[in-house]
Amino acid sequence: MRKPFIAANWKMNKTIGETKSFLDEFIPLVKDAKDVDIIIAPPFTSLGIASAMLKDTNIQLSAQDIFYEEKGAFTGEVSPVMLADAGCEHVIIGHSERRQYFHETDEIVNKKIKAARKQGLDVIFCIGESLEERESGKTLDVLEREVENGLKDVPADGIVVAYEPIWAIGTGKTATIEQAQEAHKYIRERLASIYGNKANEIRILYGGSVTPDNVDSLMACEDVDGALVGGASLKPDSFARIVKFKK
Repeated sequence: MRKPFIAANWKMNKTIGETKSFLDEFIPLVKDAKDVDIIIAPPFTSLGIASAMLKDTNIQLSAQDIFYEEKGAFTGEVSPVMLADAGCEHVIIGHSERRQYFHETDEIVNKKIKAARKQGLDVIFCIGESLEERESGKTLDVLEREVENGLKDVPADGIVVAYEPIWAIGTGKTATIEQAQEAHKYIRERLASIYGNKANEIRILYGGSVTPDNVDSLMACEDVDGALVGGASLKPDSFARIVKFKK
């Protein structure tokens, strides 16, 4: 039985003060949620305050990105060593916004995953197709390529996969239950081709306009093990309801 995994990706939102206010309200709301892994990914500037406030709670800390070198002349980048030192247990890698705006390739994503795992950070590995790719029938081809290339020579331990159809991120559109289950089932088949039976232990999250209104039906899908939540994770009561989904 795979333990549900609900992660908040705040993207470029919330100052240090706003992070503190959110956690002051959110932590008590979910203190009794024991049967789910709860993850918060604030911006880099809020990792320090979040780490301090999440200590001794049932909530884990994630970063939103990483660089693949441990140190050096890489202005503006943050290394795996630094993230672990800041209290992170997880890191999001390969998000479509990183691929789109910062031109990250499958090869770069693969290097980042390896660097994160070397430092002991668990990885939330994002994959997903664009609207054009879905409409032209290329969804499964895209997922196969991103899974195969992103996880090349990467052991199964510490990997969580997040399926995020790009056309559903921040648009208010959500994949239908059938679309989500089809994609997740295919992803698990691709993972099985790499990892064998260990693929059954890897959690696959859905991301793309997840809300309190649709989380219950999404989580009812056989191969949906959790959610990577954007906009709906910015309000404590909204994200708490998602964490407390009903199957």
